[in-house]
Amino acid sequence: NLKALFDFVRTSLTPSVSDSWKGPVLLVDDLSVLLSLGATPVAVLDFIHYCRVTVCSQLKGNIVVLVHSNEDSEDEENELVVNSLCHHSDLILWVEGLATGFCKDVHGQIKIIRRVSLQLTAEPDHVQIYQYKIQDKNVTFFARGLSAAVL
Repeated sequence: NLKALFDFVRTSLTPSVSDSWKGPVLLVDDLSVLLSLGATPVAVLDFIHYCRVTVCSQLKGNIVVLVHSNEDSEDEENELVVNSLCHHSDLILWVEGLATGFCKDVHGQIKIIRRVSLQLTAEPDHVQIYQYKIQDKNVTFFARGLSAAVL
């Protein structure tokens, strides 16, 4: 039962009369942890649904959720949560390693999916793919095949 966690989120994000900030953002660092603690996928999805109603609809804010996924994973419960979140998200940032394996100058790629289809238009979703390199204090993004090592 994740009701106590939801109650904590709701009371923490509900502004008091003296608060001047608008549009709260709820960051959930790793939703997969709730599954590993014994919560069912339905309970986790209900929790996110109630958070979405409270934060997005009532408080006019946003929710950012991190979920770990692996295409080769046999964790069906986690994949159910990931797929459901993808179907209900406006923006998906899908970060993965390179399909070709390790590279010294490119550490992975990020796929940015803007879900236009949620607005019930005939337009397809907008997908952008960038590669990245993680450095000491920043991350460098570049178009696929355009890293400094290639050029």
